[in-house]
Amino acid sequence: MRKYRKRLKTLLDVRRFLADVANQLNQDEIPESKARGLAYICSILQAVIKDADIEKRLEVLEKLENERNAKDKGSKLKAIPKIG
Repeated sequence: MRKYRKRLKTLLDVRRFLADVANQLNQDEIPESKARGLAYICSILQAVIKDADIEKRLEVLEKLENERNAKDKGSKLKAIPKIG
């Protein structure tokens, strides 16, 4: 039985890990109950990774929008003529 630590940080990592689990199950290296448990954990990790990715993308978009709004405000203020 293979014992090594894998970092599952990306969807690709999770996919590769699941492929390893499937291969180990197919070769009778791990019991079905363990494979089922690992697959369940991977499904949760997959959702968490997707949510984190969406959150990062949203933060970038919000930052760009705030910068654009600040730039637009600045240009509007400069366009106001001085009185006097």
